[in-house]
Amino acid sequence: MLADPHQSCILLVNLTRGVDAAASAVLVTHRDKCLSLLVGCRGLFNVRQIALGECEAGLLPDPVAASIEHLDADVFSLWADPRIAGYLATSDIGTVFLGGSYLEEDVLIAALQGAGYGYDVRILADLSIARSEIDRPLLLDRLAQHGIVATTMRQAALEWAVSLGDAAIIRKVRELLS
Repeated sequence: MLADPHQSCILLVNLTRGVDAAASAVLVTHRDKCLSLLVGCRGLFNVRQIALGECEAGLLPDPVAASIEHLDADVFSLWADPRIAGYLATSDIGTVFLGGSYLEEDVLIAALQGAGYGYDVRILADLSIARSEIDRPLLLDRLAQHGIVATTMRQAALEWAVSLGDAAIIRKVRELLS
């Protein structure tokens, strides 16, 4: 089932954890390329993007930092945070795209809790950093058993465009992805 961008949001937990001067250049380049899609998606779809927990704006490209709202919240109880819960309830959000660090810790707990609250939770695998990459397949299998699927920002952008059925937006997304 295609996600409707008007009923979707992006939650990024501890977005800059594990990304510092010691991080591999390949990891940072790939992450920054995927993060740049957030800016385009914000402009095309106006999907709200909220960073929770660790988010150092200086470690993000400037346009990305400007497009993401940061809330200082406990990532282990983000669903109970009145700002998040209130926003989700009043905005008719049904699909939550979730990413961040660490995949097998904070992102896992947030995903399971979100599914428990009845949200269609999808993991943004390209925006999720695992502490141990060997655990990634095991974790994604575990999440899939709970109906939580992995996707990417590229797939989410295309899915939102197609769900709207607007040829001009689909064309813009294809340009954004090329």
